[in-house]
Amino acid sequence: MRSADITKTLSALVAEKLPAFIWGAPGIGKSSIVRQIAEREGIGFIDLRLSLMDPTDLKGIPFYDKDAHKAVWAPPSFLPEGGEGILFLDELNTAAPSVQASAYQLILDRRVGEYVLPDGWAIVAAGNRENDRGIVYRMPLPLANRFVHLEMEVHSGDWRDWALRRGLDARIVGYIGAKPDALFRFDPASDAKSFPTPRSWEFVHGILQAGMDAELLLGAVAGAVGDETAVDFVAFAKVMHTLPDTKAILRGEDVEIPASLDALHVLASMLVAQALDADDDTLAHLLRFTLELPPEFAVLIVQDLQRGGAELEHLDAYGTWVERFAFLL
Repeated sequence: MRSADITKTLSALVAEKLPAFIWGAPGIGKSSIVRQIAEREGIGFIDLRLSLMDPTDLKGIPFYDKDAHKAVWAPPSFLPEGGEGILFLDELNTAAPSVQASAYQLILDRRVGEYVLPDGWAIVAAGNRENDRGIVYRMPLPLANRFVHLEMEVHSGDWRDWALRRGLDARIVGYIGAKPDALFRFDPASDAKSFPTPRSWEFVHGILQAGMDAELLLGAVAGAVGDETAVDFVAFAKVMHTLPDTKAILRGEDVEIPASLDALHVLASMLVAQALDADDDTLAHLLRFTLELPPEFAVLIVQDLQRGGAELEHLDAYGTWVERFAFLL
């Protein structure tokens, strides 16, 4: 399933308190989706890494109750005691089988030992697939049967929408727009330590924001996404100096349109990022500017704006735009 579909499906499952397990390759944003759902709904979020625990860590430890004259279990402090939220068991299938077994009762019966999970909390788990060459244990069928299973795929369009809202560097967004296959290149048979994933492109954003010297940039980017992709991306990013002034475009001034397709991809991403929260006059200037662009870039800009929440339909310039590019819609 695409990440957008995973988000919608998981939101419904969380609302019904049905346990869900998200499967997918490393670095594609499984845990980010769960956290974002919690943030959007304004509910709690607890991330538990069972691979770092012993079986007794989840069940708690026994102590003698002198009043009841029996041993009782003291639940761990990291489990929720009230309210609403998502209890996220990340990398569940990397936990030892004995630890997974201790999670059976919590997942299905919403209790373990003396502890009872509050009604307002949902359980979501995630993990890599067995063929991804991660350190995972085969999930026992009794545990697997306790989840609704969702398999997440990488989709460059969904990622670009997220990256624009998140404010990732326009060179990265433009590069992925021009070369969607560069978003995710994971080969389980390869011994490469660095390869492109949605997570590693976030690292590249941080590298670009760090302002390091140009001669160091290629090596740092290669450390995040691999040598081949880094060389291609850095060459792509060098078109920045050929771009017109985006602020002038949004003011409605005439500028020279670059001829390079790479430059147009970066320019489109920069304009969308700067115009998502713009006023009507600025959006109208941008729409008029797109009339001078190759049709595929005009449509790309408008679709990205609409997916980002910009309202265009009430603008006169949008009517003109639709007349020009209706054949592509």
